[in-house]
Amino acid sequence: MTDLTGRVALVSGASRGIGHAIAAALLALGAAVTITARKPDELAGADRVLAVPGNAGDADARAEAVDHTVERFGSLDVLVNNTGINPVHGPLMRTDLSAVRKIFDVNVVAALGFVQQAHRAWMGEHGGAVVNIASVAGLRSTGAIAAYGMSKAAMIRLTEELAWELGPSIRVNAVAPAVVKTTFATALYAHDEEQVAKAYPMGRLGTPAEVAAVVAFLVSDAARWVTGETVRVDGGLLATGPPRLSPG
Repeated sequence: MTDLTGRVALVSGASRGIGHAIAAALLALGAAVTITARKPDELAGADRVLAVPGNAGDADARAEAVDHTVERFGSLDVLVNNTGINPVHGPLMRTDLSAVRKIFDVNVVAALGFVQQAHRAWMGEHGGAVVNIASVAGLRSTGAIAAYGMSKAAMIRLTEELAWELGPSIRVNAVAPAVVKTTFATALYAHDEEQVAKAYPMGRLGTPAEVAAVVAFLVSDAARWVTGETVRVDGGLLATGPPRLSPG
Protein backbone atom coordinates (compact mmCIF):
# COMPACT_ATOMS: atom_id res chain seq x y z
CA MET A 1 0.00 0.00 0.00
CA THR A 2 3.02 2.29 0.03
CA ASP A 3 3.75 1.68 -3.67
CA LEU A 4 3.77 5.07 -5.42
CA THR A 5 4.27 3.80 -8.96
CA GLY A 6 2.52 6.06 -11.43
CA ARG A 7 2.26 9.01 -9.05
CA VAL A 8 4.00 12.33 -9.38
CA ALA A 9 5.44 14.32 -6.48
CA LEU A 10 6.89 17.77 -6.06
CA VAL A 11 9.25 18.34 -3.13
CA SER A 12 10.42 21.84 -2.29
CA GLY A 13 13.79 22.49 -0.72
CA ALA A 14 14.98 19.12 -1.97
CA SER A 15 18.62 19.71 -2.86
CA ARG A 16 19.91 18.45 0.51
CA GLY A 17 18.95 17.31 4.00
CA ILE A 18 15.40 16.24 4.78
CA GLY A 19 14.02 17.36 1.41
CA HIS A 20 16.61 15.37 -0.50
CA ALA A 21 15.86 12.28 1.61
CA ILE A 22 12.13 12.68 0.98
CA ALA A 23 12.63 12.97 -2.77
CA ALA A 24 14.86 9.89 -2.75
CA ALA A 25 12.32 7.90 -0.69
CA LEU A 26 9.42 8.75 -2.98
CA LEU A 27 11.55 7.94 -6.00
CA ALA A 28 12.46 4.55 -4.49
CA LEU A 29 8.75 3.79 -4.03
CA GLY A 30 8.09 4.35 -7.73
CA ALA A 31 7.02 7.99 -7.95
CA ALA A 32 8.25 10.51 -10.47
CA VAL A 33 9.64 13.47 -8.55
CA THR A 34 10.20 17.14 -9.21
CA ILE A 35 12.76 18.68 -6.89
CA THR A 36 12.81 22.42 -6.51
CA ALA A 37 15.27 24.53 -4.56
CA ARG A 38 17.79 27.25 -5.25
CA LYS A 39 20.24 24.57 -6.42
CA PRO A 40 18.23 21.35 -6.94
CA ASP A 41 20.92 19.41 -8.74
CA GLU A 42 21.94 16.54 -6.44
CA LEU A 43 19.34 14.12 -7.85
CA ALA A 44 19.48 15.51 -11.37
CA GLY A 45 20.01 12.87 -13.99
CA ALA A 46 18.16 10.10 -12.16
CA ASP A 47 15.25 8.46 -13.90
CA ARG A 48 11.88 10.03 -13.21
CA VAL A 49 13.43 13.20 -11.73
CA LEU A 50 12.84 16.76 -12.88
CA ALA A 51 14.95 19.52 -11.30
CA VAL A 52 13.49 23.02 -11.37
CA PRO A 53 15.71 25.68 -9.75
CA GLY A 54 13.83 28.43 -7.97
CA ASN A 55 13.19 30.26 -4.72
CA ALA A 56 10.08 28.94 -2.94
CA GLY A 57 9.35 32.47 -1.77
CA ASP A 58 8.91 33.62 -5.39
CA ALA A 59 5.38 33.15 -6.76
CA ASP A 60 6.63 32.86 -10.33
CA ALA A 61 9.12 30.16 -9.31
CA ARG A 62 6.37 28.20 -7.58
CA ALA A 63 4.15 28.40 -10.64
CA GLU A 64 7.02 27.33 -12.88
CA ALA A 65 7.77 24.29 -10.72
CA VAL A 66 4.15 23.16 -10.67
CA ASP A 67 3.50 23.84 -14.36
CA HIS A 68 6.69 22.07 -15.47
CA THR A 69 5.78 19.08 -13.32
CA VAL A 70 2.37 18.67 -14.92
CA GLU A 71 3.78 19.26 -18.39
CA ARG A 72 6.58 16.71 -17.94
CA PHE A 73 4.80 13.95 -16.01
CA GLY A 74 1.11 14.56 -16.72
CA SER A 75 -0.09 15.00 -13.13
CA LEU A 76 0.78 16.23 -9.66
CA ASP A 77 -0.43 13.82 -6.99
CA VAL A 78 1.87 14.63 -4.06
CA LEU A 79 3.19 17.94 -2.74
CA VAL A 80 5.75 18.15 0.06
CA ASN A 81 6.38 21.62 1.44
CA ASN A 82 9.84 21.22 2.91
CA THR A 83 11.45 24.61 2.28
CA GLY A 84 12.27 26.42 5.51
CA ILE A 85 14.62 29.12 6.70
CA ASN A 86 15.82 30.22 10.12
CA PRO A 87 18.19 33.17 9.83
CA VAL A 88 17.90 34.26 13.48
CA HIS A 89 18.32 32.70 16.92
CA GLY A 90 17.51 33.96 20.38
CA PRO A 91 14.75 35.84 22.22
CA LEU A 92 11.98 37.59 20.33
CA MET A 93 12.74 40.87 22.10
CA ARG A 94 16.02 41.01 20.20
CA THR A 95 14.70 39.67 16.89
CA ASP A 96 14.59 41.97 13.88
CA LEU A 97 11.02 42.17 12.58
CA SER A 98 12.15 42.10 8.95
CA ALA A 99 13.69 38.69 9.65
CA VAL A 100 10.41 37.50 11.20
CA ARG A 101 8.52 38.61 8.11
CA LYS A 102 10.99 36.77 5.87
CA ILE A 103 10.68 33.58 7.94
CA PHE A 104 6.90 33.62 7.70
CA ASP A 105 6.96 34.47 4.00
CA VAL A 106 9.17 31.49 3.15
CA ASN A 107 8.03 28.99 5.78
CA VAL A 108 4.27 29.63 5.73
CA VAL A 109 3.08 31.89 2.91
CA ALA A 110 5.14 30.05 0.29
CA ALA A 111 3.77 26.70 1.49
CA LEU A 112 0.21 27.96 1.05
CA GLY A 113 1.19 29.37 -2.32
CA PHE A 114 2.45 25.96 -3.45
CA VAL A 115 -0.81 24.34 -2.34
CA GLN A 116 -2.88 26.95 -4.18
CA GLN A 117 -0.84 26.45 -7.34
CA ALA A 118 -1.03 22.65 -7.13
CA HIS A 119 -4.77 22.88 -6.50
CA ARG A 120 -5.32 24.99 -9.60
CA ALA A 121 -3.06 22.92 -11.81
CA TRP A 122 -4.16 19.41 -10.86
CA MET A 123 -5.24 18.49 -7.34
CA GLY A 124 -8.45 20.51 -7.30
CA GLU A 125 -9.91 18.27 -9.97
CA HIS A 126 -8.05 15.01 -9.37
CA GLY A 127 -7.19 14.96 -5.66
CA GLY A 128 -3.87 14.25 -4.01
CA ALA A 129 -1.83 14.37 -0.82
CA VAL A 130 0.09 17.22 0.80
CA VAL A 131 2.66 16.99 3.59
CA ASN A 132 4.03 20.08 5.31
CA ILE A 133 7.33 19.80 7.15
CA ALA A 134 6.81 21.52 10.49
CA SER A 135 8.92 21.14 13.66
CA VAL A 136 8.64 20.30 17.34
CA ALA A 137 9.51 23.99 17.79
CA GLY A 138 5.99 24.67 16.52
CA LEU A 139 4.55 22.57 19.35
CA ARG A 140 6.62 23.73 22.33
CA SER A 141 8.57 26.88 23.17
CA THR A 142 12.32 26.50 22.81
CA GLY A 143 13.73 29.82 23.93
CA ALA A 144 16.30 29.51 21.18
CA ILE A 145 14.56 29.55 17.80
CA ALA A 146 11.41 31.43 18.73
CA ALA A 147 10.60 33.10 15.41
CA TYR A 148 11.13 29.84 13.54
CA GLY A 149 8.90 28.08 16.06
CA MET A 150 6.16 30.65 15.51
CA SER A 151 6.26 29.97 11.79
CA LYS A 152 6.07 26.22 12.30
CA ALA A 153 3.13 26.61 14.68
CA ALA A 154 1.43 28.55 11.89
CA MET A 155 2.24 25.74 9.46
CA ILE A 156 0.59 23.21 11.78
CA ARG A 157 -2.56 25.34 11.88
CA LEU A 158 -2.35 25.77 8.12
CA THR A 159 -2.27 21.99 7.81
CA GLU A 160 -5.46 21.61 9.83
CA GLU A 161 -7.28 24.36 7.96
CA LEU A 162 -6.34 22.89 4.59
CA ALA A 163 -7.35 19.39 5.65
CA TRP A 164 -10.78 20.73 6.54
CA GLU A 165 -11.11 22.83 3.40
CA LEU A 166 -9.73 20.39 0.82
CA GLY A 167 -11.14 17.06 1.99
CA PRO A 168 -12.18 14.51 1.00
CA SER A 169 -10.21 14.44 -2.25
CA ILE A 170 -7.02 16.03 -0.92
CA ARG A 171 -5.38 14.88 2.31
CA VAL A 172 -3.13 17.33 4.16
CA ASN A 173 -0.80 16.31 6.99
CA ALA A 174 2.32 17.61 8.68
CA VAL A 175 5.47 16.07 10.11
CA ALA A 176 7.20 17.69 13.08
CA PRO A 177 10.83 16.58 13.45
CA ALA A 178 13.05 17.36 16.40
CA VAL A 179 16.77 17.88 15.76
CA VAL A 180 17.80 15.93 12.69
CA LYS A 181 21.42 15.69 11.60
CA THR A 182 21.45 18.08 8.67
CA THR A 183 23.49 21.12 7.70
CA PHE A 184 20.43 23.26 8.46
CA ALA A 185 20.33 22.11 12.10
CA THR A 186 24.08 22.03 12.77
CA ALA A 187 23.99 25.00 15.15
CA LEU A 188 21.62 23.08 17.41
CA TYR A 189 23.89 20.12 18.04
CA ALA A 190 27.43 20.58 16.71
CA HIS A 191 28.71 22.14 19.95
CA ASP A 192 28.05 18.87 21.87
CA GLU A 193 26.01 16.24 20.01
CA GLU A 194 26.35 13.67 22.77
CA GLN A 195 24.97 16.04 25.39
CA VAL A 196 22.11 17.19 23.12
CA ALA A 197 21.18 13.56 22.40
CA LYS A 198 20.81 12.82 26.13
CA ALA A 199 17.50 14.73 26.11
CA TYR A 200 16.04 12.12 23.73
CA PRO A 201 14.60 8.84 25.07
CA MET A 202 15.96 7.19 21.91
CA GLY A 203 19.44 8.36 22.91
CA ARG A 204 20.39 9.91 19.58
CA LEU A 205 19.43 12.53 17.03
CA GLY A 206 17.31 11.75 14.00
CA THR A 207 18.32 11.24 10.39
CA PRO A 208 16.74 12.66 7.24
CA ALA A 209 15.81 9.15 6.08
CA GLU A 210 13.74 8.59 9.23
CA VAL A 211 11.68 11.72 8.54
CA ALA A 212 11.36 10.74 4.88
CA ALA A 213 9.94 7.33 5.81
CA VAL A 214 7.06 8.97 7.69
CA VAL A 215 6.38 11.36 4.82
CA ALA A 216 6.30 8.43 2.38
CA PHE A 217 3.74 6.69 4.57
CA LEU A 218 1.53 9.78 4.82
CA VAL A 219 1.34 10.30 1.05
CA SER A 220 0.64 6.62 0.35
CA ASP A 221 -2.61 4.67 0.35
CA ALA A 222 -1.60 3.16 3.68
CA ALA A 223 -2.58 6.53 5.20
CA ARG A 224 -5.70 7.07 3.12
CA TRP A 225 -7.84 7.91 6.22
CA VAL A 226 -5.25 10.19 7.82
CA THR A 227 -5.63 13.94 7.32
CA GLY A 228 -5.19 17.05 9.43
CA GLU A 229 -2.58 15.22 11.52
CA THR A 230 0.82 16.41 12.72
CA VAL A 231 3.11 13.45 13.32
CA ARG A 232 6.02 14.01 15.69
CA VAL A 233 9.25 12.42 14.55
CA ASP A 234 11.28 13.38 17.58
CA GLY A 235 12.86 10.33 19.21
CA GLY A 236 10.51 10.84 22.16
CA LEU A 237 11.78 14.37 22.91
CA LEU A 238 8.41 15.95 23.66
CA ALA A 239 7.50 13.05 25.92
CA THR A 240 10.16 14.42 28.29
CA GLY A 241 8.86 18.02 28.36
CA PRO A 242 9.86 21.18 26.47
CA PRO A 243 12.31 20.67 23.60
CA ARG A 244 15.82 21.64 24.64
CA LEU A 245 17.10 23.05 21.38
CA SER A 246 19.64 25.57 22.60
CA PRO A 247 22.32 26.33 20.00
CA GLY A 248 24.90 26.26 22.79
